[in-house]
Amino acid sequence: MKVNIFIWFIILSACILFVVLYLEKEGSNINQNEGNIERNAEMPEELHPIVERKKNKLVDQAEKQGIDVVITEGIRTIERQNELYEQGRSAEGNIVTYAKGGESYHNYGLAIDFALQNQDGNVIWDTSYDGNENGKSDWMEVVDIAKDLGFDWGGDWTRFKDFPHLQMDFGLSIYELKQGKRPDDPR
Repeated sequence: MKVNIFIWFIILSACILFVVLYLEKEGSNINQNEGNIERNAEMPEELHPIVERKKNKLVDQAEKQGIDVVITEGIRTIERQNELYEQGRSAEGNIVTYAKGGESYHNYGLAIDFALQNQDGNVIWDTSYDGNENGKSDWMEVVDIAKDLGFDWGGDWTRFKDFPHLQMDFGLSIYELKQGKRPDDPR
């Protein structure tokens, strides 16, 4: 009796597993909207429209506070991401990223990098620079503006601090983006 129950349990478990795997496979082949997510989308060639608008607001609001922000990176191709990943590994330079191609929000138009322009016109990555002479770090003033606009800041990360990095993930993980999910395009 115990053997029969065990065999039926194994058969039933195998059937359930088969159905689940089949539905997952079929579901990933369907081009449909799930709330605010579009499946099977192509790789973007420009910043997401919301990120683009917020980037422009960031630059404008910082300028009103006497801070010149320079956007040094936006959308990034898979090839460019792989080049940056190799930097400090098989290519000369310091390690600047731990993300390979397809593993960065830049690859999906959801991230930007910034720097500051000092009074001499030089682009700098000095987090203590106070060019507007208000007693506060211009860098951190920009970060505060960015956070108010909805960006997440790479300087808040615990494992690898990426101080120039700002992103909007729209609740999507890199895994989901690699699976073809995309935030809605409000255009």
